[in-house]
Amino acid sequence: MTTPNHQSGAMRDMFARIAPNYDLMNRVMTGGQDTRWRRTVLQRADLPRSATILDLGAGTGNLAREAVRQRPSSHVAATDFAIPMLRLAQGKHPSPNIGWNAADALQLPFPNDTFDAVVSGFLLRNVTDLPRSLAEQHRVLKPGGKFVSLDTTKPTPHSLSPLIKLYMHKIIPALGRLLTGNGDAYTYLPESSENFLSAEALTAHLAAAGFRKILYQRYMFGTIAIHWGEK
Repeated sequence: MTTPNHQSGAMRDMFARIAPNYDLMNRVMTGGQDTRWRRTVLQRADLPRSATILDLGAGTGNLAREAVRQRPSSHVAATDFAIPMLRLAQGKHPSPNIGWNAADALQLPFPNDTFDAVVSGFLLRNVTDLPRSLAEQHRVLKPGGKFVSLDTTKPTPHSLSPLIKLYMHKIIPALGRLLTGNGDAYTYLPESSENFLSAEALTAHLAAAGFRKILYQRYMFGTIAIHWGEK
């Protein structure tokens, strides 16, 4: 039987392998739209001028960089469990306003009521215990603090569904093999997306974790969603 710890270890190893080409594949897969989505995430966070921000599952640091761009006097705790990702991010985005932290999304090393916002990009579908991760994010937010998440979502069937399925299951793995040599990692992407929650179901999980004023918006033919709410 595969345990959550084994799943986490396999996930950490996979992200370590794809770290050097992670940003390139995101640009290619989304036609460059992922940069716009990240800008929207920080706009939805409604950050105060000198915000304290947790970028959870920070990866190569793009959300952290965007946070500092939008709020130059903010401080970002960029946190991930894949050390190679963090090392790459530190080299790409050196900033005195960004602190880099190795930590697990299920057990955050921060006190209660620490952050004005908790943001994440393509994190939630990868955690092994979603309710626990959401509870941790709720815990470290200040009262009134904002939660914003960007992730894939299970799309509602529509006329373009067969083309989307072809793109996800055939074209993305082929691009992964061609551009990164890691086709398996980009086979995981469509599988994890299809097995993840719908946007509506994730909203219910957020409410159960104690968030309120929860809203979401879909993008890219319904395959991507940004959810936001507050503590």
